Amino acid sequence: MTVYIDADACPVTRIAERVAKEYSIPVVLLCDTNHVLTSDYSTVKVIGAGADAVDIALINLCKRGDIVITQDYGVAAMALGKGAKAIHQSGKIYTDDNISGLLESRHIAKVQRRKAKNHLKGPAKRTTEDDMNFENSFRQMICKMLKTLE
Repeated sequence: MTVYIDADACPVTRIAERVAKEYSIPVVLLCDTNHVLTSDYSTVKVIGAGADAVDIALINLCKRGDIVITQDYGVAAMALGKGAKAIHQSGKIYTDDNISGLLESRHIAKVQRRKAKNHLKGPAKRTTEDDMNFENSFRQMICKMLKTLE
């Protein structure tokens, strides 16, 4: 099991590293040349800049039994298709049951943004509760996956 993080502007990278380290699970941070990261625990892979370059590299690396942390529903869908688990930075766990609806809502939102003459508001500011929700969900996901390996 390896944790792959779509780390460009990911607000939960350090939380994920800390939790993964507790369970001795390796972590790979993937970022493009505009978001070069450093880590004392994780392997950092810097991917050339380009549309979806990090996403493609992440999907090429992950496999069944891995965990992918991403806010991109498309990346999550591809990870699930490879047999990996996927989790959003909010702590929402992507599943085969919810991914189609999430992709559809993303498409509808994109269409609405194109129609809007004014810019829509961005996401709400991240809170401590958001971090706790992510950590709890991530920890539960790891524990459940480790139990299936026993």
